Amino acid sequence: MNKFMGNRLAIALFVLPAMLLYSVVVFWPVVQTFYRSMFDWDGLSAGTFIGLDNFKELFQDDLFWLSVKNGLIFAAVIAVFQIGVGSLLAFGVAEAHIKGRKWLRISYFIPVVLSVTVVCQLWIAVYNGDNGLLNKLFEFLGLSYRQDWLSDPKVAIYAIAAVNAWQFMGYHFALLYAGVKSIPPAFHEAAKIDGASKFRAHLMITIPLMRETYRFCLIFAITGGLNAFAQMFIMSGGGPGTSTYTLTYLMYRSAFRINEFGYGSASATILVIECLLVTLLINRLVARERIIY
Repeated sequence: MNKFMGNRLAIALFVLPAMLLYSVVVFWPVVQTFYRSMFDWDGLSAGTFIGLDNFKELFQDDLFWLSVKNGLIFAAVIAVFQIGVGSLLAFGVAEAHIKGRKWLRISYFIPVVLSVTVVCQLWIAVYNGDNGLLNKLFEFLGLSYRQDWLSDPKVAIYAIAAVNAWQFMGYHFALLYAGVKSIPPAFHEAAKIDGASKFRAHLMITIPLMRETYRFCLIFAITGGLNAFAQMFIMSGGGPGTSTYTLTYLMYRSAFRINEFGYGSASATILVIECLLVTLLINRLVARERIIY
């Protein structure tokens, strides 16, 4: 068996099906998107080659920069919430004295398996400016603060990002909980004997040993935020005005609403490059060394 696995031809035979599938499903569409971005194309005709003109127009478009900004805001909100809250819940549920841990693990993950459409419709009702649960809660607490959450251009992107953060926090919780449980208990027992508090033990032991898990979560959270589309499409339609546009929504609008497929492909190309740069940066900064225990 070892001789077979050391054979380059055998390795190639194992890898080839996955590489073919990856090439057809991922690599080739990306290449086609970049190629089509250099055309003035309506999606039906042959198109006219215009080189990098779509990119030049894109970089001069204020809507493009607003979309980039919103994507970064969206990514930051969900990364901080999902990883921050997910870590706190994972650390708490991992404690042996916590009762109902199985029920808690299930309840935290329930929003992940719900339809995005159902979740968005639920939060549209919660955010309703007149009878929404959130404003009614402020009223119940005796606070005069009221907000049209999805109608205020300055607030809408944060409100929509919060929906994504809430729904998929359970996914990161599951990953982080698995990471916490994979750490040998002896490490924490030694820290306890040395007089370290729970906070310090997690800060100096748990988090460093979960570096790979945090790297994975960061990549998924940030690239997921940059790729966000469904929540904006369902909850605000990119509005009010264009205040909740992201690159994915700009791509959708360009390609499927105004039939500028070349311009939409240019937006998609920038999005791919943006996600690749973020992934490379996180890999470089977070995974400096592999910890084995």
